[in-house]
Amino acid sequence: MTTTGTPPSDYRLLVPRDWFRVDLTHDRWRRQLKTFVDKEAAGSGVPAEVARGVWTTLRNTAESGVAQGALEFFLKTESPGESALPASLLVALAQTPRGLAPAPGDLAEALAQRGDGDAEVDVVDLPAGQTVRAVTETTMDFHVEMPGGVGYLHLAFSTPLYGTAGPMGELCGAVARSLRWV
Repeated sequence: MTTTGTPPSDYRLLVPRDWFRVDLTHDRWRRQLKTFVDKEAAGSGVPAEVARGVWTTLRNTAESGVAQGALEFFLKTESPGESALPASLLVALAQTPRGLAPAPGDLAEALAQRGDGDAEVDVVDLPAGQTVRAVTETTMDFHVEMPGGVGYLHLAFSTPLYGTAGPMGELCGAVARSLRWV
């Protein structure tokens, strides 16, 4: 674990301009999320029940994320046809007292054991620090070790329409590599 250095006060992340951002640290996040769903459904010919289903799924994802320290929720704004869900990124903070965060290798081992075997888990070096990466067919998670040994920033990508093997997976990796500590 990295206990040297000053813990960051914030982070910077480059997310494509066409991804809609929902700030989960304020009570208005539900309204922001509803705005996204309404905007995507308007004029697209998507049946109302599909839009309601998307709203329910996204709201439940955001609520679960908020309960686990989520800070931001990004949603890809172009969904082809009658797709169930767009690509998304949920950013969460898993803070621990200084020096108590598991080492990246230990975290990777725990994640590999906890999973059902379909995730490829490894430790990679990103510009922001050592990172535990877990990849499935449609998800890509990055657990980035924070300087000062105070926990991890979790970037959870979901790409149900595009998968992680192609260009969307490359985009997720590029977003994770853009992370910088402030």
